[in-house]
Amino acid sequence: MEGRGDKQRLVATLQEGEDFTGILAVKSAYSGTTRTGKSYLQMVLMDKSGELGCPVWDAVAQTASFCTTGAFLLCRGKIGVYNGRKQLQQEELAPALLSDVDLSFFQKETSKDRRQMADELLGLVASIKDAPLRGLLQKFFGSGSFWQQFQQAAAAKGAHHAYVGGLLEHSLSCARLAENLAAHYPGINRDLLIAGALLHDIGKVKEMAFSGVVIEYTAEGRLKGHLVLGSEMIAAAAATIDNFPAELLEQLQHLVLSHHGRLDFGSPVLPMTPEALLLGMLDDMDAKMNMVEQLREKMEPGRPAFTEYQRLLERYLYLSGYDDDKQSNPQNVASSPSSSSAAASSCGQPLLWEGR
Repeated sequence: MEGRGDKQRLVATLQEGEDFTGILAVKSAYSGTTRTGKSYLQMVLMDKSGELGCPVWDAVAQTASFCTTGAFLLCRGKIGVYNGRKQLQQEELAPALLSDVDLSFFQKETSKDRRQMADELLGLVASIKDAPLRGLLQKFFGSGSFWQQFQQAAAAKGAHHAYVGGLLEHSLSCARLAENLAAHYPGINRDLLIAGALLHDIGKVKEMAFSGVVIEYTAEGRLKGHLVLGSEMIAAAAATIDNFPAELLEQLQHLVLSHHGRLDFGSPVLPMTPEALLLGMLDDMDAKMNMVEQLREKMEPGRPAFTEYQRLLERYLYLSGYDDDKQSNPQNVASSPSSSSAAASSCGQPLLWEGR
């Protein structure tokens, strides 16, 4: 079986009935047994554009020995569809040589300039007037190993911003929205809301890590989750600042712990402050709009059509692809009061926390 070469097509472009030969990464793999006692291996294979299911029914133990999460496989087979999802009806699988792997074919990155986003985030930190709060933010953003990891990290395994630089992009987008919302609604603590937007997902740096090109949960990520991890990280940073206000620490931790909005979506407490209510809504809005953006990138411009059923959104979407001027506002800055009203109206929609 020959290697990928330069002509391998992206998974998103493959159609039912086509033959396929190329290199794919193992996103997940688990072994099981049918009710009749037959062993099988169920995998999800991926490149940066999408995923393929890949069931294995023969030589299961041997195949499972090299089909581990993050591994690269040389695959040959035919593209099929099962339960509405594309899968590879594999005919041959083998470990791929790393020298044949082009990582850019597998690892999706933010389309935005990470250096510019980092500079803008640091500008927001510098704009915080509350000195203890600004000092705490500077413990995380601007230098050190955490700051480097934060700029590289993904914001989720799959639902939204699930790519290199995704956490930086999502956190900055939320902070931009927070600044607009703080100006729109009276009585909102701007510094606190922006700080909450920047800090709300810092626990994801510990919750998830790249295994090769695959995003995986760490042990402490599964055992604690990023809300608890983030709250702990904020408390540890505050402990290094002399006379850090106890009430301010409580407010920050509340923002992080409540930003999923509902107990059944993983928050141990409901949002109880105006800033926490806004943070939960703008975070959910930004996640949903990133999902829409990723769907539109795969569609034809000027030809609206219904998407496949979006489980996390509990609906079909009617969309068309972006025109060539999509990047006319590349930073996606929320620059009008309508942004805040959109955030407020999103509270009645299903949230995205399950499976994120």
